[in-house]
This record gives sequence, structure tokens and C-alpha cells, in this order.
Amino acid sequence: MTQEEFILALEDLGLKATSNQLLQLEKFYQFLIETNKTMNLTRIVEKKDVYLKHFYDSLTLVKAYSFEGNLSLCDVGSGAGFPGIVLKIFFPNLKVTLIDALQKRINYLNNVIQVLGLVGIEALHVRAEDLAIKNKTFDIVTARAVASLPKLLVWCMPLVKQNGAFLAMKGNVNQELELTVNLLQKNHWILEKKISFLLPKEASNRTILIYRH
Repeated sequence: MTQEEFILALEDLGLKATSNQLLQLEKFYQFLIETNKTMNLTRIVEKKDVYLKHFYDSLTLVKAYSFEGNLSLCDVGSGAGFPGIVLKIFFPNLKVTLIDALQKRINYLNNVIQVLGLVGIEALHVRAEDLAIKNKTFDIVTARAVASLPKLLVWCMPLVKQNGAFLAMKGNVNQELELTVNLLQKNHWILEKKISFLLPKEASNRTILIYRH
């Protein structure tokens, strides 16, 4: 996906990229690739692939949820910064917390925040379950390619505010969904919506699951 194709694809999502946002994404790409030479952040390094499979993919969450307004968001297992940092770039109103269990990834994320000049965003070296013990909750919790759905629900749902939502980003998820039935019943959690679509260009399966208390 070229930058031009990215801009057009965003319009289909109802988003219009500003020149500053495009500049931030370009800086993000350069920093990601440079850091990736000495640290295992992503196997996706071709620019067209990063724009499609990381940047665009992160923003497909707008298919499931409105990010307008004064909202707090926690990106669990943020890794290289997807979707958290990309969402922050496009929705500066979000108060974003990125969490990861690996200190060197947190160091990298803090460097990205600094390089891009982002405010209202922090990266914390903490596990989701430990953050939940502190009774920390958010309007939105996201997780992308972190773990199996049953594990994600146990980690992420305690971090969701009463009227908030957990947005799980997955590929083909049918088998995993079967494994969550008892877990949902036991905890009175609700799968509110399942949105399935194909990623442009390569037509790979994507699924966004919206969970609520």
C-alpha cells in the first residue's frame, strides 16, 4: 500500500489524513525500521507492508468504535506501538496508555512518543493483570495479535470501565470464539459485536470483537 493508496483507503474509513499526521507516520516508520535492526519489533519491514498491515490495520478500529471525545485508552501488549500510537496520531484527544511486559519495548515506545512529539500518552512496563490489581480502568482497551482470545479476555476485561469496551483485533477467530463461551457466561461479559472484513490489497481476514461488561 503506497502512501497515496493509504490516504484513499482512510477516506473509505471516514478519515482524512492531515499533512502533519502523514509526516508523523513517516517518522514513525523510519524509527521503527531503524530500531528493528537491533531489536525484534516486527517481521514486516517493507514500507508498503507497514502502511497496510500496521498503520491502516490499526485504524480499521474506527469500523467498530467512535474515538471522538475525551476518552482514555489502554493498548495491552502494545509491542511496536500498534494500534495505540497510530490511534493517538489520528485522535489526539485520546489519553493513551501503552503497556508491555518487556522493558526494552517500553524504552522504544517512549522514544517513539518523544520523536513524534506526542502528548497525553505514556508507556508503562506492567502486565495487564498487575494493572488491574491497582483498579486502573479505561474507556477503551485494545489488544492486537497478543494472545489467544480466552487469555485476552481475562487480562483485558478487568481494565474496562463499566460503560467502556474491549476491542480485540484478530484474524480468523471462529475456533477461538468457541473457547470463550463458558468464560463469558461465568463473568457476565457480553460479545456486543463481531465485525469481519478483508484487508485491502491482500484480502487477508480481519475480525474486530467488541466486548462489554
